[in-house]
Amino acid sequence: MYHKIIYPLFHSEEIWSSFILRITLGGVVLPHVLQKLFGWFNGPGLSGEMAFMKGQVGLSTCWAVAAITTECLGVFMILSGAGTRLAAMAFFGLFVGMITQVHMKNGYFMNWFGKLPTGQEGFEYHLLVLGICIVLFIQGGGKWALDNLIDK
Repeated sequence: MYHKIIYPLFHSEEIWSSFILRITLGGVVLPHVLQKLFGWFNGPGLSGEMAFMKGQVGLSTCWAVAAITTECLGVFMILSGAGTRLAAMAFFGLFVGMITQVHMKNGYFMNWFGKLPTGQEGFEYHLLVLGICIVLFIQGGGKWALDNLIDK
C-alpha cells in the first residue's frame, strides 16, 4: 500500500528537461527567498515580509507564515529534487495566490519601463512559474533529484 501511494509521488525518470526546469525555477526563486528571510539584495527581511503580507496583502499571521514557509522550504525542495512534485504543487498554489491577491490588479506585464510605482508588477513571471510547476508535477525532479533515491 505504502509503495502504491509514495512511489508515484516521488518516482522520477533521470531526464535532463526536469533537471533544467528544476534548477531554473530554484535559481530564480532563491534570491527572492533570500530577500524575504535575510534582507539580502535590498529585500525586506522576515519582519518586513511579514508586515507586507499582513498589511498590504491582508493575510492573517497564520497564512503569511504558511506562504513564507512554503516559498522558503519549497525552493530547497525544488533545488535538491526532494519531494519535487509536492513542492511543485505547493508553489503552484502559492503563485496562483500571488497572482490573484497581489499582481492581477497591476496587469499582465512586468514593470519593465517603470510606469507603475516600484514593486507593482504584473503577473507574466508568475505564469512562467505555473507552467514550470505543471511540468515538474508531471515529470518529477529528473536527473540528480533526491526523489530518485526512493526507488533504490
